Amino acid sequence: MKKLTLIVFALFSLNNAYALEVAGVKFDDQTRLGQSDVVANGAGMRKMAFFKVYAMALYLPEKHGDAEAALSARGSKRVSISLLRDVTAQQFVDGLQEGIADNHSEAEMATLKDRIKSFSEAMLTLGEAKTGTLIFIDWLPDSGTRLTVNGQVVGKDIVGEDFFKAILKIWLGSKPVQGDLKQALLGKLS
Repeated sequence: MKKLTLIVFALFSLNNAYALEVAGVKFDDQTRLGQSDVVANGAGMRKMAFFKVYAMALYLPEKHGDAEAALSARGSKRVSISLLRDVTAQQFVDGLQEGIADNHSEAEMATLKDRIKSFSEAMLTLGEAKTGTLIFIDWLPDSGTRLTVNGQVVGKDIVGEDFFKAILKIWLGSKPVQGDLKQALLGKLS
């Protein structure tokens, strides 16, 4: 019996080593991004009132439990978002712009303004995103911030790591969109 329990425990542990699961969405523990491997730092769910909006995972070159360390990590990074309900592109853009504004001064916003506009315009071309839509927001050091929706690159890469950090601050900044989601992305919640 003891041997069977150890085998079941080992299989359960092995299964958990390969994927994080949030609201039925499985995220790989690691993935290849450009020429680099990145690991899942954490995963969580965005909720608004009683609604589940999206499940997401943060991928970094190595795990960090501290927001500043995650924001400053060198190398490729990914935000992976899987929608849990239908949303319009405008709703997504409004949330993005509000989250960036909440975590930046007016002077910082001025330096990001044109790039936020370009990113928002790319998002708006989508019109509506249905439940199950998979969105990647990647930082690729050689080219910039890349938006990919359901495997298709949308818009042009946006230069400047400060722009990608501005996006990350939506979830990891001093005024995150949701406190428990920040903790989950930092690997502090199970």
